[in-house]
Amino acid sequence: MYTATTKGVRVSVRSSFDHERSEPEEHRYFWTYQIEIANVGERTVQLTHRHWRIIDALGRDRDVRGPGVVGEQPTLKPGQKFQYTSGCPLTTPSGIMDGTFLMVDEDGAAFDVKVPTFSLDSPSPRGRMN
Repeated sequence: MYTATTKGVRVSVRSSFDHERSEPEEHRYFWTYQIEIANVGERTVQLTHRHWRIIDALGRDRDVRGPGVVGEQPTLKPGQKFQYTSGCPLTTPSGIMDGTFLMVDEDGAAFDVKVPTFSLDSPSPRGRMN
């Protein structure tokens, strides 16, 4: 698990290779990732936007931005958590992701919360015995 805490908001990530949605012979690889956002601070916060940076094994960099996560803009009071699962396709068997969540506190102050860098690794192919 990968974890980062910014200004009282803890983001934890687990990623796993999705065998059923991947087709390595077609250069299609897919991962799911589970995110937990926990308000460990003292102020109510709302997640309003996301920014992902996805880098494949060839160093190709892709940015993904948008409102909320999985169609939601959760508000978290102190002590509350929000969890969701999403996915990421690549054309290479590995890569990395990181990003930020734009949060707004109860006074209207906006700040970025770091999403820790996490790896997207497929199982290595098995060698052949001749």
